[in-house]
Amino acid sequence: MQFYKERILNAAQLKRLSEHKYSCTSASILDAWLQPWWCWLVSKTPLWLAPNLITILGLIVNIVTTLILIWYSPDARQEPPRWACALCALGVFVYQSLDAIDGKQARRTGSQSPLGELFDHGCDSISTVFIALGACIAVKLGDYPTWMFFQCFCAMTLFYCAHWQAYVTGTLKMGRIDVTEAQYAIILIHLISAILGPDFWTTQVGSLEMRYSLGGVAVAGAVLTLGALGAAIAAGGVGKNGSTVAGTSILSPVIPFSLVVVPAFIIFQKSESHVYENHPALYILAFGMVAAKVTNRLVVAHMTKSEMELYDWSLLGPAMLFLNQYFNNAIPEYYVLWLCTLWVYADLMRYCGQICFEICEHLRIRLFRIPYPPHAPHLPHAPHLPHVPHADPKPERNGTSDSEKSESEDSAPLLNNNSIS
Repeated sequence: MQFYKERILNAAQLKRLSEHKYSCTSASILDAWLQPWWCWLVSKTPLWLAPNLITILGLIVNIVTTLILIWYSPDARQEPPRWACALCALGVFVYQSLDAIDGKQARRTGSQSPLGELFDHGCDSISTVFIALGACIAVKLGDYPTWMFFQCFCAMTLFYCAHWQAYVTGTLKMGRIDVTEAQYAIILIHLISAILGPDFWTTQVGSLEMRYSLGGVAVAGAVLTLGALGAAIAAGGVGKNGSTVAGTSILSPVIPFSLVVVPAFIIFQKSESHVYENHPALYILAFGMVAAKVTNRLVVAHMTKSEMELYDWSLLGPAMLFLNQYFNNAIPEYYVLWLCTLWVYADLMRYCGQICFEICEHLRIRLFRIPYPPHAPHLPHAPHLPHVPHADPKPERNGTSDSEKSESEDSAPLLNNNSIS
């Protein structure tokens, strides 16, 4: 495991990535209902706006609104302002809507590329952490730290398992109740907290509090996702002798993610200063970015049909906390937790930036720009030159998102879009 590689992807991996075709099936209930809204929204989007820029803008809105909620309730036990919950609901809605139209914008501008799929899933892996954490704060789940740990890491695990299944079968499969339904459920949670107050979730219904319903939803989601993954593993992969798309063992992805979840739980349980209970938001944000990094590496392994490395330098962050506990907390755990957080965020940004740069360079595309309009520009008449058909240079493609949650979206019309011929 080399600390710094001049090139993360070799020539063979880049070639396989350029040949990658996005495959997704969806039976989502809400996707069909939301198609008119998404089509109307993309029809109002300027043609010069790059799809990846749409995705990253939505992610920024989601992160900022969640950080405001964290600012007012870093331990998830304090009652956040109702307006902060409403703002967080808006942030999730904006992210979900923009994430849904980036692929439509890519097709609309003719700027699809494999980088778009990777960029979309990379942003989703980060937003999963912030969305799950924001929902826990909105219902003051910090009163039950173990339960909050389960809720947040369950969300990260389910997202990872969805891509594990794609690594095995070659197709990302969405169920009847999947990511779109989960996002809108969380929007509803924030709106209830904004209207009735976060204390509403402490209301007793019989012998149980209202927020116990969140645990039931998480368990149901886990059963559905893990059941689908188990069925895919039992059926065997699409590779040789039932292996993954890369020809590796279908069980191999369990090791990298276990190296995130298991240390997170052990450090939480063994902490003498109760670092997780006192600072749950910071703790989850730290380990959540490690999970996001590992998930990104799984997506890259799938798209490049490569073996996934078991170890990663982002694990050095959790190792800091583990070793500090081993040496009887030579440094206060809170400071080590901050150091861990800074390390994993820096490592994640370095990895994502380098991956995007290498793919852009290989595909000769730009990440956040569409350098040419979707239609060929009108050339001035030059009578003294003979007409040469197809003499225009091939427009440079933009690295944009072609990831959609439903195959049926490809045939959905763009409503009121007169700018597309």
